[in-house]
Amino acid sequence: MPEKSKNPVPVNEGQTASEAAASIFRHHFEYLLEWEESAKSWDDIEGVHQVRVSFRKIRSAFSLFRDTIPKAVSKPWNEEIRWIAGEMGMARDLDVFIDEGLGAIRGKLPFSGEQKLVALAMEARAKTYQQQVRPMLESERYAVFRSGFREWYETRGWENADLNKKLRTNQQMKLAKYSRKLLDKQERRVLTLGTNIDRSDAPEMHRLRIECKKLRYAADFFKPLYSGVDKFINHMKGLQDILGVMNDISVMHKLLDTILADTNDHETLEYAGAIVGWRTCDFYHQLNNFDRYWDEFTEATHPWWKKNGG
Repeated sequence: MPEKSKNPVPVNEGQTASEAAASIFRHHFEYLLEWEESAKSWDDIEGVHQVRVSFRKIRSAFSLFRDTIPKAVSKPWNEEIRWIAGEMGMARDLDVFIDEGLGAIRGKLPFSGEQKLVALAMEARAKTYQQQVRPMLESERYAVFRSGFREWYETRGWENADLNKKLRTNQQMKLAKYSRKLLDKQERRVLTLGTNIDRSDAPEMHRLRIECKKLRYAADFFKPLYSGVDKFINHMKGLQDILGVMNDISVMHKLLDTILADTNDHETLEYAGAIVGWRTCDFYHQLNNFDRYWDEFTEATHPWWKKNGG
């Protein structure tokens, strides 16, 4: 079983933005390859999780570096990664639902149907791993992607694309300067979305969650350049937790629709409804802390604003 790594991406301020992008792709791609075999079954649910998170970070890097690697150039790889993540999505949702969602409330609700719902979820998970995840990881399409993507980032294939002068200038910008511009730009996107956001607007809250995640990943990508990054990321945790719970509820609704599609058992349906109610109540309780967590984030020290975070 692979070990979860907390080693930062090996970037340095003397690299160009293009070189740093290659380092980020390489770091996360090589890490996910260590988890490929584990991802073929649910014996260790970290397998699918670690592979999906690594691909999510790569896709975030595509977005964050879009003024260096234009969308049109990264699009073919992004689409393949979207397909890979999609084939693993249901498996991950079921892993979380079984091991965390159901596990957290097991024996706490005054309803029957718990064991029946667990059995249906376990059956759905086995089917998903056997019919989607393993076949995808062993497919020729995935093998072609695997070798092609590695060659692309190792040769920095985006530098050979037909690019305008601004993009080429950005590619050669030193990372010390480029990282600050990128982090400032991403933080502005978060602030623009989150300031006075309508918390009942689910699509807007979802967008805020995505942009917060990109900012967190960006800070993590450039951790070797600045001190205090971990502290800054920690100031985002409360906000991200609230937005994560909201997303979990949306995912749970869709997941239960799939799991319960072929059952009319009253006890199972009643228990499923109780779970959604429990989780929704938890979300609204946490939502009361939104202002406090938002202020904590906006008032946090920005490590990149001064050299070495001083």
